[in-house]
Amino acid sequence: MAKAKTNYTCSECGAIANRWTGQCADCKAWNTMVETVVDTPGVNRMSQTPHRSLAQTAPVLSLADIEAIDVPRFGTGIEEFDRVLGGGLVAGGVVLIGGDPGIGKSTLLLQALSSLSTVRSTLYVSGEESGAQIALRARRLAVDAKDLKLQAEIQLEKILGTIADLKPDVVVIDSIQTMYSDALTSAPGSVAQVRECAAQLTRVAKQTGVTIILVGHVTKEGALAGPRVLEHIVDTVLYFEGDTQSSYRLVRAIKNRFGAVNELGVFAMTEKGLKGVSNPSALFLSQHDSQVPGSCVMVTQEGTRPLLVEIQALVDTSHLPNARRLSVGLEQNRLAMLLAVLHRHAGIAAFDQDVFINAVGGVKITEPAADLAVLLAINSSMRNKPLPRGLVVFGEVGLAGEIRPAPRGQERLREAAKLGFSLAVIPKSNMPKQAIEGMKIIAVERIDEAFNKLREID
Repeated sequence: MAKAKTNYTCSECGAIANRWTGQCADCKAWNTMVETVVDTPGVNRMSQTPHRSLAQTAPVLSLADIEAIDVPRFGTGIEEFDRVLGGGLVAGGVVLIGGDPGIGKSTLLLQALSSLSTVRSTLYVSGEESGAQIALRARRLAVDAKDLKLQAEIQLEKILGTIADLKPDVVVIDSIQTMYSDALTSAPGSVAQVRECAAQLTRVAKQTGVTIILVGHVTKEGALAGPRVLEHIVDTVLYFEGDTQSSYRLVRAIKNRFGAVNELGVFAMTEKGLKGVSNPSALFLSQHDSQVPGSCVMVTQEGTRPLLVEIQALVDTSHLPNARRLSVGLEQNRLAMLLAVLHRHAGIAAFDQDVFINAVGGVKITEPAADLAVLLAINSSMRNKPLPRGLVVFGEVGLAGEIRPAPRGQERLREAAKLGFSLAVIPKSNMPKQAIEGMKIIAVERIDEAFNKLREID
């Protein structure tokens, strides 16, 4: 028997090479070249026309002549899930959801489909679990799944046949890495299979209007496994975040063609499945009987939702030649930059101090509006003196020591006032035109000015 011809495909960008190389020549990523079998056209109906567009050919029109209409949506019955999706599912949309094993992807989708099955036709396709296992999970979650259709199958052609026969409104594929197509000879989970199966399912979604939700495995680095084209081809990409040892889960939108990106949904894992958290700010605020040094509350913006997060800092004398800098939930390189700004423009040196920063609750803050809270928490820990009670801050700190404005400042202040905070230190450009009831606002332009005004309050 002749040896099958193989080539090497980059799992990040999909580039193809004839031999293995340590670095991809196109995207420059290291150790991403995976050996795959070169597939030859067969008699399968899909292989006869391997390259087809995802949508039917449309005439060329002027952009001004095209009517812009809102995309109709339908809810899943889970409010936090709908928030991350941008308001609900879209007919013909393709959603890709990924996360660590055991974090709750299948549980959330089973709950959502069970709720949808009462008003719409739904289909759950499982490639990893048997029907009996899913039935046991549904019984444990106490969900009403009598109208939910289930198929345990991994062959793409059979799944497409089921979709054509049942004509469901929503289909869940759990997971895309277990599916394979007869048109290809490579094994399930390979780059070629994942790319082909995702393309065929997306084509069906666009042509028939069925909503398809794909579950994707993640690598040890936390990124979605398979070729990067998998994220490009779908409409929405969601990531599960959080520690499997914790009872709280965060679902974040990384890409959404029908809604805002970086939208955040907060869930609590209970015996009856995932439950939405109506007041997520309470998760990210520690419950102290009294004010403690090194603690500062900030307002971060996650999509359209303002969240109050407690930033904790611990500064201690270093006994090592190089002082340690450790940041959890915030960017570590930015911490080093902020310590340099603190020394140069506020006269506070920390070169011989170990500095530890933590965002309470396991949330990850990527926006620079956390800069002011980090510096105030570090200063409070170094002085061993707590910040004023009821204080909330936000603002970006520049290399020149200036405090830059943050977007949607008034929404942040209203959220803080609603939760009982009475004092705010904010950038001067974010000063609201009208006073906010029950809140005293201090507007500052530079970091040293912020320190001086807080010392006056003390």
